Amino acid sequence: MREKGGRSSRGNTPEALRGMHTEAPEAGVPHVRNDMRDADLRLVLMDIYHRMYARFGDRHWWPAKTAEEVVIGAILVQSVAWSNVVKAIGQLRERGLLSLPAIHAASAETIEACVVPTRYYRVKAKKLKAFAAHVCERYGGDLERMFDQDAASLRSELLSIYGIGPETADDIVLYAAGKPSFVIDAYTKRIFARLGLVDEHVGYEPLRQWFMRHLPEDVALYNNYHALIDAIGHHYCAARRPQCRVCPLAPVCRHAATMPDESGAEETPPAPHRFHQ
Repeated sequence: MREKGGRSSRGNTPEALRGMHTEAPEAGVPHVRNDMRDADLRLVLMDIYHRMYARFGDRHWWPAKTAEEVVIGAILVQSVAWSNVVKAIGQLRERGLLSLPAIHAASAETIEACVVPTRYYRVKAKKLKAFAAHVCERYGGDLERMFDQDAASLRSELLSIYGIGPETADDIVLYAAGKPSFVIDAYTKRIFARLGLVDEHVGYEPLRQWFMRHLPEDVALYNNYHALIDAIGHHYCAARRPQCRVCPLAPVCRHAATMPDESGAEETPPAPHRFHQ
């Protein structure tokens, strides 16, 4: 099998990944690997990217038509499957509420009725209303005005808004504003812990900083890298009974090396899936 750029799927990088350890943390960044040079870690991370890309291609994420829709989806997807978010966004669209000014003007009860499919609908309606109020009262409802600042300042402002945690803030910075901020989620921690690159209990911010230090600062790369991680997590790297045998990361995965050959019942890998609308 040949990888993107003509590189073989077997070579020095898989051996570099075998036997990785995380005992000695970087200064200020606990539970991540520091026994390799920055340049070598960049090669390892890009090798992982190319392996995922060879299986899934460009994920065309985020599936939204406007930046406002990305923001709304990022808030609604907290603790729920994306399929539920699609239902809620459809209901908001039907009622003409798929914009921040419209959400700001609508009653909480109206928003709640639309977002019931996303669980915790009262809390999520409150979060949507809080975000909409922030943008409308400070920026006249113009999301682009809010985005007209550097990534760090925007992220800090987002984190000050009710209901916006680190993952949601990074989703908005990366996918709505188009600025560089790597998104971390449960799949990221699970996959990279099993690869042997990080400790499974690594914190959100240390892991985000670690990725941003060792990857090129590129919005398109961050965008698709995170989307590919989620594809691997969804199709192969389940919390229980991971499909190691057919996972494209198996040749470089410490966890897969410990699994018996019969692990994973899935015979046919999923075809590349595109999310663009």
